[in-house]
Formats: sequence, C-alpha cells, structure tokens
Amino acid sequence: MRADRLVAVLLLMQSRGRVTAAELATELEVSVATARRDLEALSAAGIPVYPQPGRGGGWSLVGGARTDLSGLSAVEAQALFLLVGPAAAVSEEAKAALRKLVRALPQTFRADAEAAASAVVIDPTRWSGRDQWRPELVELLQTTVVRRRKVRLTYTNRAGEQTERLVDPWGLVDKDDIWYLIAGTERGQRTFRVDRISTAEPTDQPAERPDDFTLGTAWQQVVDAVEQQRSRTWATVLVEARFVPVLRNQFGRHCHTEGEPDNGRARVRLAAPTPLDIARHLAGWGAMIEVVEPQSVQLELARIGAELTSRYPNGR
Repeated sequence: MRADRLVAVLLLMQSRGRVTAAELATELEVSVATARRDLEALSAAGIPVYPQPGRGGGWSLVGGARTDLSGLSAVEAQALFLLVGPAAAVSEEAKAALRKLVRALPQTFRADAEAAASAVVIDPTRWSGRDQWRPELVELLQTTVVRRRKVRLTYTNRAGEQTERLVDPWGLVDKDDIWYLIAGTERGQRTFRVDRISTAEPTDQPAERPDDFTLGTAWQQVVDAVEQQRSRTWATVLVEARFVPVLRNQFGRHCHTEGEPDNGRARVRLAAPTPLDIARHLAGWGAMIEVVEPQSVQLELARIGAELTSRYPNGR
C-alpha cells in the first residue's frame, strides 16, 4: 500500500537523517525510480523533504540530519495522518507504523495528528453482513510484487481456455470486490482477474518492471480501455427530469444530460456496449421514456415488446 510506504520513507529519513533514492529502493524493495517518485510525492504534498545534489548528497528532512520530524508544521502533520489513517484501520502493519510516526512527532503536534488519523474509518463489512472477499492468492501475489520475483500462473480466460504463463507481477488492484493483477508478459502489459488464477507459483527469477511504471497510471489505462468498450453505442432519450438520477444509477458515467429540461423533460445521452444492452435497461420504463435515436435501440425495444406481448397476450 502506497501510504504505508510513505510512512516507511519518513521513518527511514528520521533514523538516518539523509538517504539516497538507491538506499530507499534497497530497503523498501522497489525500483530506484519508484523510490524517487515517493520522495518527490512527499515534497509535492508539502512535507519538508528536499534533495541535496552532488557527492555525498541525498534527500533530507528540514531540521537536520537527526531530526525528530520537527520540520513538519501542524497542517503538514495533519495532512500526512489524514492520508495514512484510513489505511491503518484495516492493516495491523500500518497501525504499528502510525504509532511509531506519532511518537516521532513533536509533542505539540501529536494530539492533532492522532485526531486526523482517526477522522476516517474504513469498514470492510457490508450492511448485509457479508465481508469483502479477499482471494487467498492476493497475499502471495502481493509478496511477489514487493520482492520483484516472477510468478508462474495457471489462468483460465473468459472463453474457459486454461493456460500456464510466466509473468512479471507489477501490482494488484481491488475494483468493486474483484481483484486484478497487472503484470508484464512476453506480449507486454496484461491484466489478470485473480479469481481466474487457479495456481500461482513464485519463482527465484527476478521480475522486470519498467522504471517509469506506476500502478495508478497502468490501471487508468485499463479502465479507459474497458470504458471505451462499454460505450460503443450511444442513445438519446427524453425522460422527466426527476428520473435522471435513476438513469445515472443505471448507467453510471455513461449518462449525460444535454442542456436544460424542456417542459419538465430532460434530454439524456446514454451508452452501453450494444443497442440490446441499452434496450434491456430501458424496457422496464415503458412509455415513461422516449428513445429519440438511434433506430437500432428503437428496434430492439420494439422486438422486446413484441416478445412480451406474444408471451403474455391477455396478461395471463
């Protein structure tokens, strides 16, 4: 988790006074480029971390080589603990790191920092009582990512075809209770659903990862590609303005209003992979919604209506 790593960076800088990106990379088992990005991220966030170029240089905290983090202002300390606090709610390791960092802060900042850390709570249990499901393989795969070791997977694709692959694990993403592994393969970057991985065997072979790789950027590329597939068909509909929130709940980011409501009716653009997908969502609306275009969606709605009329001719 990135928040945990940022805490670790600060603790290392506190204990050593000055560190290089290479030293951090060795300690945290990440690439030099990743360590440098973490240092730059702390600096950009307002934490008083600054580089010293030249021989014997490195990165230091304002306040000297043996600082107690007194270089942090009250606002900066609160910002840092707001960042890592929610992570500590679900991670024992993060809780331990947070306690150490609190003790490293000046006494006058500790109360506000602890309050900021506890301002947000992540409750992984749903209202239905079902815990969020975390596949057993996630922890194993996470270890291969951190240690940068290749892993041999037995994977079943969407078509039900099973293959064995040797991949370079780059990162894991939890998207709406579904875990994904982003990895490097012979054919470039690929995304694997963890619930389709039947076996995962770590190897002793070092994994390769591009120096400019960031998990956030890689995942955004995956999301953009999926969303593009999901929005191949667009339709324009007219509906009472008060029902627009319902359409937004159905279509999510693929629901856009156009202009102001006219006579109480809003003009809305909707998207889905196919005309049938849109028609299936709209069929239950009946005459409450009017599809302006395209004709392909209109025809699918007419076909669905005819099927229902044929199945239930007299409401029986």
